[in-house]
Amino acid sequence: MSEPLVIVGNGMAAMRLVENLTHRALGRYAIAVIGEEPRLPYNRVLLSSVLAQEVSRGEIELRPAQWWSDRGVTLLYGRTATAIDPAIRRVRLANGATLPFAKLVLATGSRPIRLNVPGMELPGVMTFRDLGDVAAIGAAAANGAKAVVIGGGLLGLEAAYGLAKAGSQVSVVHLMNRLMERQLDARASAMLKHVVETRGIAVHLNAETVGILGSTCARAVELKDGRQIDADLVVVAAGIRANVDLARTADLDIDRGIVVDDHLQSSKPNIYAIGECIEHRGQCYGLVEPAYEQARALAAHLAGDSASYTGSVLATNLKVSGVNVFSAGDFLGAADTEQLVLSDPGLGTYKKLVIKGGRLVGAVLFGDTADGLWYLDLIRAGDSIEAIREDLVFGRALAERSVIKVLAA
Repeated sequence: MSEPLVIVGNGMAAMRLVENLTHRALGRYAIAVIGEEPRLPYNRVLLSSVLAQEVSRGEIELRPAQWWSDRGVTLLYGRTATAIDPAIRRVRLANGATLPFAKLVLATGSRPIRLNVPGMELPGVMTFRDLGDVAAIGAAAANGAKAVVIGGGLLGLEAAYGLAKAGSQVSVVHLMNRLMERQLDARASAMLKHVVETRGIAVHLNAETVGILGSTCARAVELKDGRQIDADLVVVAAGIRANVDLARTADLDIDRGIVVDDHLQSSKPNIYAIGECIEHRGQCYGLVEPAYEQARALAAHLAGDSASYTGSVLATNLKVSGVNVFSAGDFLGAADTEQLVLSDPGLGTYKKLVIKGGRLVGAVLFGDTADGLWYLDLIRAGDSIEAIREDLVFGRALAERSVIKVLAA
């Protein structure tokens, strides 16, 4: 008889876990997936494309309903899990129903951070996290509305790009001295700022928001230096926080996220967690690829294989405001590292590789990211790159041809 497995969260991490687990051990578990949003799981990375009307909502759906049905998965979307009772192994839903589990996986993701400043609750102040947010922002952004995006990280720039494409007059307000400081070095960030501004988006750096002005709705964003930026709508994209509310009801160990071990198990037996809601070895990940790696490891573990998750090399490989960017590992470069740089301002491309002890430890690419995943593989492998060092910065094709010539000589 199949063991009941309940997954709370119907995002990208949950989908990948189901995909991997049913491939490895179809029929071993009777799987039920609970999701708050009233729709099938979708690709959140493409939310800005939906806002920009470049793709439809249906096009970002991860899997059709039939895919879940074919794998025997009960998909309960539009439902909210409110409590966990580890003693009797049951999950309670908002409608009063309960679901039994032999194994429970929390994939509850994260919540957007709302700034603790006056005016945050005014109508017209929104977050950018799900399709509901996209619909609300799209409606408010009609007819050339003035939009201010608070946050110049990945999510904020994606929101700004979508709003600009939809016809809004957009300003980005960012607390730090450069855009996407967690993913790009100073040079790549400056290039990105230039591209963003050519899209008609105003960028304000070193700008601290101290309040949202307005009586009945948002009318302006006030900065610490006294400036006021007019706004018909304000989109807050100032970061995320692990969604641990449900985990608290089970009295799980929580720090910045749900604390898990190398088997992705929480502090209670048979309760696991993956994705943006977890903290593993002191690290919280806010990216898709680590969640996919966790899903693979947990699926193998639940299937009875010997598997563990030891952490991820942080990597970003995305298109931001229409420009390809990639970074991985120690892309800033510590004091004891060397840097190889290749830049072509005319083409708008930039590449920096960071080397330590004869090994590639970090990379940042702007414009041309075709070799990004190859560099990521080299970083993860940790092997010596001395044989291809002279050609490494020129990309995989040239480096591998040089190796073949050496071997053939």
